[in-house]
Amino acid sequence: MVLSTTSAARAADSRDAGVSNERSPFARLTELLAPYQPGEKLINLSLGEPQHPVPDFVAGVLARHTVDFGRYPAAKGIAPFREAAAQWLMRRFGLPHPIDPEREVLALNGSREGLFLAAIAAARYVAPRVGTPTILMPNPFYPAYGAGARAAGCEAVLLPTTTANGFLPDLSSLDDATLARTVAIYIASPANPQGSVASADYFAKLKALADRFGFLIFSDECYSEIYTRTAPGSALAVAGPGFKNVVAFQSLSKRSNLPGMRVGFAAGDADFLHAYHELRNVAGPQVPVPLQYVAAAAYADEAHVAENQRLYRLKFDLADQILGSRYNYVRPAGGFCLWLDVSAQGGDEAAAVKLYRDGGVRVVPGSYLARPQADGFNPGAGYIRVAMVQDSDTTAEALHRLVRILG
Repeated sequence: MVLSTTSAARAADSRDAGVSNERSPFARLTELLAPYQPGEKLINLSLGEPQHPVPDFVAGVLARHTVDFGRYPAAKGIAPFREAAAQWLMRRFGLPHPIDPEREVLALNGSREGLFLAAIAAARYVAPRVGTPTILMPNPFYPAYGAGARAAGCEAVLLPTTTANGFLPDLSSLDDATLARTVAIYIASPANPQGSVASADYFAKLKALADRFGFLIFSDECYSEIYTRTAPGSALAVAGPGFKNVVAFQSLSKRSNLPGMRVGFAAGDADFLHAYHELRNVAGPQVPVPLQYVAAAAYADEAHVAENQRLYRLKFDLADQILGSRYNYVRPAGGFCLWLDVSAQGGDEAAAVKLYRDGGVRVVPGSYLARPQADGFNPGAGYIRVAMVQDSDTTAEALHRLVRILG
């Protein structure tokens, strides 16, 4: 496998490019907009924080288990939660092999800390690498990936995700030398921010590479239940018995509108999860037991998820109608974000300022969600991310303002 000159430059690992400037994109956005006041009543579409109602059953479950706040939780999670997560995985993704809730599921304090600590565990777990150990990740990427790579002492290999590769890392562009020193790869499906979804064939190709070169796949699937057409699959579905080299990360933040509850799980390769548990047992935050009971109830209920999907579907219908083909808009396969090309409107920072200053609409410049490749190319530049988290009326108003202001 050989990289072309252009692909090699864009996929080349660079410690400075990959993990420098790890400041939150939202902190950078606050600084960008600080000199201005919103021109109209503020509509915040920058933060991917679901605003749909919290499920009705949450309060009742918490009330029944309040006494459990009086004891320290076990790091691996309570059996009812792990069993509920395993059963949900089997139902939702039709896994061809059973998943063992005792050995192959681990409770997390939300997927963010799980994804971060997984990099450290992976660097200790995999066999010695041929050369400087690296962690692969899409670009743009969730900031926890880059922070994890740095904390693990690994170089970040940024894989640009663009329209040319369907907004998924181009696996064929990776050469053997890079793969031989890879510790792990982060892959998000549906992707944040573009909403692209990996196919079963894509996951199978990635699994073949992981087995050949002995690295781990960290499949970030926290947006898997936000889609308006075909349900996304899971990397676990192609992993085979034992889920060797594959770990999927899930969270209730998006699926169940519970971003403040901070409950998720990792599932997959039992040997890695054993080593990962050992790290989390001394360094990771435990998950309060009452919240785990809420999570178990959430994974046993699909009615609130169906309603959640209906609400997002309505908002994407609005985007289809209001935006049309402007800004190269295409309805995403999953997730709840729009990834709009504003390069013709002065670029991502200029568009974000104009929308806020003239229309009170707060969005994130795409370049803040990515990093420059070794050749200076930033695959997020020229885009804005619009998080469709408000109610339908507010979303429609924001999209109309966006079209009026940006043209």
